[in-house]
Amino acid sequence: MLGLRFTVAGAIMFAWEWVRLRPRITLGQWRGMGMVGALMLLGGTGGVAWSEQVVPSNIAAVVVATVPLWIAVIRWVFLRHDRPERVTIVGLLTGFAGIIMLVVYTSGPSAAEGYGLGLVVLGFSTFLWSAGSLYSRAADQPDSPALGISMQMLVGGLLNLIVGILCNGGSMVPLAEVSMRSAVALAYLVVFGSIVGFSSYIWLLKKTDPALASSYAYVNPVVAIILGWLLAGERLNMGSLSATAVILFGVILIVRGTVRPAARSS
Repeated sequence: MLGLRFTVAGAIMFAWEWVRLRPRITLGQWRGMGMVGALMLLGGTGGVAWSEQVVPSNIAAVVVATVPLWIAVIRWVFLRHDRPERVTIVGLLTGFAGIIMLVVYTSGPSAAEGYGLGLVVLGFSTFLWSAGSLYSRAADQPDSPALGISMQMLVGGLLNLIVGILCNGGSMVPLAEVSMRSAVALAYLVVFGSIVGFSSYIWLLKKTDPALASSYAYVNPVVAIILGWLLAGERLNMGSLSATAVILFGVILIVRGTVRPAARSS
């Protein structure tokens, strides 16, 4: 499903850009965009998808929420970027603390016990996603952002398909077994999860500070809580509301920390 989703989304965007622009794509651009796709969509998203077969989604949300922290560390330690603003660091830690609070209030403090390998893979996957996010800013790519993103999704999607087929003994799900509900769900993921969602994230990485772009990892669990309350009748308690407030406060601090340097430079 994951590989098919990104392959279809990448093919649609690539075909559109090809008809519209008739671009000349170099081998270096394929190499750069392919590396981004491999890091983010195979190593990152693919690793998370595998891990969530054994790790509960709420625990996975905590580990995935380390993406903004990883991005800050990689930029500062490995890329020799300026140290993040103090308010940004406080915001990153505050948002992560809020995610931990959210899991503790909804699942209990021992919820992560017994998922050793899954947690290790999750942690490594978030590192690869973070590294790919930063590499996407500097990689050789076409002039058209949409074309570059389509190349990332094509390569990442095909790699996921290959790995999925190999892990499944070389077989695929017969089309006759695909229900209409599954097809609609796949179409939703192709359009909103990949073409809209992934493209928006890559665009934001180029237009804003990576710490701000990656703060989506803090907001996603909050959105899930609200949708569960609105659509599934799940109950809200003071603990989850308090954790939500802490997360949003952390995001506000991140925004302030990323706006300050821009204001000073201008």
